[in-house]
Amino acid sequence: MFIQNCWYVAAWDIEVPEEGMLARTLLNQPVLLYRDTQGKVVALENRCCHRGAPLHLGRKEGDCVRCMYHGLKFDPSGQCVEVPGQSQVPPKTRIRSYPVVERNRLVWIWMGNAETANPDDILDYFWHDSPQWRMKPGYIHYQANYQLIIDNLLDFSHLAWVHPTTLGTESAAELRPKIERDMNGNGTLTISRWYLDDEMPNLHKKVAQFNGKVDRWQIYQWSPPACLRMDAGSSPVGTGAPEGTRVPLALQFRHTSIQTPETENTSHYWFCQARNFELDDDSLTEKIYQSVVEAFEEDRTMIEAQQKILNLTPDRPFLPIAADAGLNQARWLIDRKLAHEADTENTN
Repeated sequence: MFIQNCWYVAAWDIEVPEEGMLARTLLNQPVLLYRDTQGKVVALENRCCHRGAPLHLGRKEGDCVRCMYHGLKFDPSGQCVEVPGQSQVPPKTRIRSYPVVERNRLVWIWMGNAETANPDDILDYFWHDSPQWRMKPGYIHYQANYQLIIDNLLDFSHLAWVHPTTLGTESAAELRPKIERDMNGNGTLTISRWYLDDEMPNLHKKVAQFNGKVDRWQIYQWSPPACLRMDAGSSPVGTGAPEGTRVPLALQFRHTSIQTPETENTSHYWFCQARNFELDDDSLTEKIYQSVVEAFEEDRTMIEAQQKILNLTPDRPFLPIAADAGLNQARWLIDRKLAHEADTENTN
């Protein structure tokens, strides 16, 4: 069961081509993405209403898409506008069209009740297209349920064990985070960790222009269904980072991790690691990107193996530990939203 009435990511902007089409399964639904003649992204049900043929095997004709099984033609609203061999098109000959917004280089899609879709609810990821930041967009396909990925992201203790040579330091397993919960809207978790007078993780060492111990931070803002924004960095010890002062020498990053369920046991994952220093160094952008990919592959190996085990005994419960506080609150917020949608549907 998935949350329906919220904004999900369907693609990076560069994934939806100017001329071709992109087929993607989202929340167990086949979706077709393409750009109209004005460059605006269109999202349609990727299933012809006639015989169920996938429309991504069809072709674009202006702003429309033609099914190449029996030739039905659909406009961006999903309405069939032509049926070869008959002069009239019944009004019910249509497919579903989804609300879509392109913002901060992400293509956002609303899979639920279109009348409730409010673009103002889309989270801000300004570092994706701000001239003050640089990043390279990334995508991973997971053979795992999206909530297992969320669990991993909000569990800092695993950094010491899964990422000993990339993201982790020994202190990662011991330090307890500060967790704050905002119940407005769908809810937001803010999870903060400060490592004072600590070693830099290897990913930071690769790009830092200073040596020695640091005061470093990881401040997560996570919102249902699966949207993570992170402020992270390292600053030389004693230069005021915990009090809000970030000296020019400090490393500052903004991180994006967003998941959209594909099916119950597969997921889409969009990510990037943006920085606000050495903006003209394309080789540094690539270096940071590859370092993040290396760490995320460590996560994926563990999570996909975890999913295989869970598939064997799906009803066996987890046993909690103290480090689960953040991820347990995230699951509570997801369950809260699911329950609200169920109550609303029953009322209607």
